[in-house]
Amino acid sequence: MLVEAGLMLLPAAVGLICGERSSALIFAGTACLTALAGGLLMLIRPAGSNIYAREGFVITGLSWIMLSLFGSLPFIISGQIPNFFDAFFETVSGFTTTGSSILTEVESLDSAMMFWRSFTHWIGGMGILVFGMIILPLGGKRSMHLLRAESPGPSSSKLVPKMRDTAKILYGIYMVMSVILLILLLAGGMSLYDSLINVFGTAGTGGFSNHGASIAYYDSDYFEIVIGIFMLLFGVNFNLYYLVLLKRLGTALRSEELRCYFGIVAFAVVTIAVNINSLYGNFRQAVLDSFFSVSSVITTTGFATADFDQWPQYSRILLVILMFVGACAGSTGGGLKVSRVMLLFRTIKRGMRRMIHPRSVESIRFEGRIAEEETLSACLIYFAVYCLIMISCILVVSLDDQSFETTVTAVIACVNNIGPGLGAVGPAGNFADFSALSKLVLSLGMLAGRLELFPILLLFAPSTWRQGMLYRR
Repeated sequence: MLVEAGLMLLPAAVGLICGERSSALIFAGTACLTALAGGLLMLIRPAGSNIYAREGFVITGLSWIMLSLFGSLPFIISGQIPNFFDAFFETVSGFTTTGSSILTEVESLDSAMMFWRSFTHWIGGMGILVFGMIILPLGGKRSMHLLRAESPGPSSSKLVPKMRDTAKILYGIYMVMSVILLILLLAGGMSLYDSLINVFGTAGTGGFSNHGASIAYYDSDYFEIVIGIFMLLFGVNFNLYYLVLLKRLGTALRSEELRCYFGIVAFAVVTIAVNINSLYGNFRQAVLDSFFSVSSVITTTGFATADFDQWPQYSRILLVILMFVGACAGSTGGGLKVSRVMLLFRTIKRGMRRMIHPRSVESIRFEGRIAEEETLSACLIYFAVYCLIMISCILVVSLDDQSFETTVTAVIACVNNIGPGLGAVGPAGNFADFSALSKLVLSLGMLAGRLELFPILLLFAPSTWRQGMLYRR
């Protein structure tokens, strides 16, 4: 809460620079309120200070909900998004780097509100608790459980012996890549303000733009190529960048997940470009729009240069499949993650072989090592829970009586932290017409997807809150 209060001072400064005094005062006041709430929470001393897996999940789930609640206050107080459910949805979409929006006219927000809306992407991309580890003196085991609960992907490993140093390395790489992208956008002639907004959306793979037409507003192949490439780069496991820093480029390039990730991208770009070429009459433009849309969807960013909802059925179906696959583990992207999909397919393949040869003993190898049975079991459990959450959310959202395509892809877009779907929630649409109940369910779906399901799911489990359960040794 204290970290969020400090970060709110940035949009307050933007408001002062842009002459938006009322918004600056609102952010300053909200920052004080958030800091006060955080200070009061610090006065509470629990009976035990140990953080195990259960405590790590609960702390992470509650933290993200509280951050979203307080983060939505500037929108509500200013009246620029007066409805609570709309403001909460927009803020959750920002922090979880989803990019789904209820705004019918994005340009209606002033500069300070627009800055905060996009800045939440950058904050949530690497994880605000990971950032907090750099500041807070937590012990190794305690910080490990928090990192595992917040980090995307099947596993979270330490880069160096101390978790605090690992957090510093991750955020260091994240910041350097963000600065490089900022310089490239400025070099292309984009204004500083627009460059910052697009850096936040690209680095966090979020997709909020300060223009209703998204990246298509700039009508520039240069920006399309630069942002498209960086979306893919931010969808790569950040551990591989650390290997590159250690001059172990060969090891990084041999990553099975990395090669599969770029293989999927190459296949999708080429086949979609061929499929949509008749709509363009210009194969170069078809390839460019295909490349940008595939990069945006598989990394779950949500930027758009073309309305892919108008493309042929093959292209639309393939993009929906990419929505499920998502980016690499340990990246800022969402979805199932490429590594988890690979492990699921290899587990299915082994299961089919065992049906034919029941007595056979076969290990599954991944990234040059034998995958532990515990890891494989965790992937299967995750996928089962993922399907149940998807089905449950679709059933609730279907009460709004939207079209089948809109209802299903809206849930897919939110749980996978993508942003746009198809139909009424396509690249040219928004989520404004959904009911308050649907927006709340979709908001929880975004949080569940960003936090790998279990931190949010455990908050609704009665056993989590039984007397002494959270602090037992």
